[in-house]
Amino acid sequence: MNQNDIEQATDRDLAGSLQAIRRAAKRARQIAAQTGTALIVWRGDQIERITVTDQEAGPTKPAA
Repeated sequence: MNQNDIEQATDRDLAGSLQAIRRAAKRARQIAAQTGTALIVWRGDQIERITVTDQEAGPTKPAA
């Protein structure tokens, strides 16, 4: 499956999964920046450790 296949899926959960993964990744970057924790990601055939700065994490929403 590719991105277009997933977004066009008839199953609503599957169709929304790509957006959910992106939201989770954004939130993980925000938390990593706030706590000074590195992110561990899989790229290609290697595992990478990434340090995230506040600027890279993006804006955070104020607590409601």
